[in-house]
Amino acid sequence: MGPVALFDKSFLQSLSVDESVWFDHFFYPNICPFFYVETLADLTKTAEGRSGRSGEDEVRIVADKTPTLSGAPCVHHRELAVANLMGQRIPMNGQIPLAGGRRVRTTQGKAGVVYDASPEAQAFARWQQAKFHDVERAFAHDWRRMLMTLDLPATALRMKALGIDAQRCKTVHDAHAMATRLVRERTQPFEQMALLLAFLAVPPEGHREIIERWSFDQYRPLADYAPFAAHVLAVELFFQIALGANLISAERASNRIDISYLFYLPFCMVFVSGD
Repeated sequence: MGPVALFDKSFLQSLSVDESVWFDHFFYPNICPFFYVETLADLTKTAEGRSGRSGEDEVRIVADKTPTLSGAPCVHHRELAVANLMGQRIPMNGQIPLAGGRRVRTTQGKAGVVYDASPEAQAFARWQQAKFHDVERAFAHDWRRMLMTLDLPATALRMKALGIDAQRCKTVHDAHAMATRLVRERTQPFEQMALLLAFLAVPPEGHREIIERWSFDQYRPLADYAPFAAHVLAVELFFQIALGANLISAERASNRIDISYLFYLPFCMVFVSGD
């Protein structure tokens, strides 16, 4: 098994079918949830300017190149971050978090875990046969909506409460340093948590349980208390600060999806993109 590789749709599109087989053979691909979102987005596109190929054809072509031998679908970052805030440890050593495992025991008494084919893997098998279900389109739409419908005025106020001034950033390195420093500080912990819960779209009824669990640990800095949730917050802060400083264009809507792959960096050894 080779290195764990996180990839996006543009990378697979840059490969031939034969090259995608070699990628699947020599690497252990991390199939990120936003790869599905990007791929399903093609279903809504027309055939204009693409040699007459329909959106379904485009999805089928990507599905044909999707790793199926050694790759594994990663759990959505929101589920992982919320679990982390509730005290569950999330390994950040390049392993891919998987969902749906069942504990089993062999006839010889040895214990193990069996993972059934994920809904995503089953969906891609259908897409290779040009079978598209409305529920899958709706699922991807919900993911995109969660990502794209951030309450920007409320977010701006919360960032201001944390003392964030994007205009002071001159480079993306400045934005990264500011975001990283904020999640490691102990000052204004509740403002940090409020911003994180907003980014994760956690409903208000879930806030109390998370904060109570955090109080048992004396409101430690997020980077110590919930490292993966802190990583998610740092990525979001970096993006928002870079947008405010005009270091990342706000006119290209796909930037929001592109930056989301960074949530999954703790679960890979290399990230590849064709963009």
